[in-house]
Amino acid sequence: MDTSMGTTTVASKINAIAQASSTSATRMEMDMGNSCKISMLWNWNTVDSCFISDSWQITSNAMFAGCCIGVIILVIVLEFLRRLGKEYERFLLRSHKQRLQQLGSEAFTAVEPLCGSNTMQTFNPTIPQQSVRALLHTVQFAVAYFIMLLAMYYNGYFLICILIGAYIGSFVFSWEPVQFEISKQTTVADETTVCCG
Repeated sequence: MDTSMGTTTVASKINAIAQASSTSATRMEMDMGNSCKISMLWNWNTVDSCFISDSWQITSNAMFAGCCIGVIILVIVLEFLRRLGKEYERFLLRSHKQRLQQLGSEAFTAVEPLCGSNTMQTFNPTIPQQSVRALLHTVQFAVAYFIMLLAMYYNGYFLICILIGAYIGSFVFSWEPVQFEISKQTTVADETTVCCG
């Protein structure tokens, strides 16, 4: 009799604890569900979606449309930063060539390539120049990482906006002349002896 009462008491205590924990878990899910819709699976959520933090909660369709436009602009900015980095490298090369012309001397290291007749010219940027290069790289890295975090929400609309931004950014900022070299035609027999044969 005592054993059955003890067992019943223990079983009732376990049931009470289980019910309390399930009730608190349900409350937690409902609280989270009421504030934000967050999905790590493919989704087309718009209103009540949250991105990055609770404070970035979509409260209307107009706000979601604005966020989509912002994502497109953000990806375009990334392409702009990549082009800016390339242009800065070209600026450094032009500045170095002008300095060499003013000095009238070979103040650079000439490295003979393994094959061919052209020489490679190198120079080391100054500390301020390298600081600017590092800053441009860091800003590019930060923007690209932020875009990656947005993509990880698997929101179909945001992913489409990222692709649209990449297309527009590449179209605008990668539009530059394509360089090619015109050389005499060589036969297969010549190619083996022309260089490093």
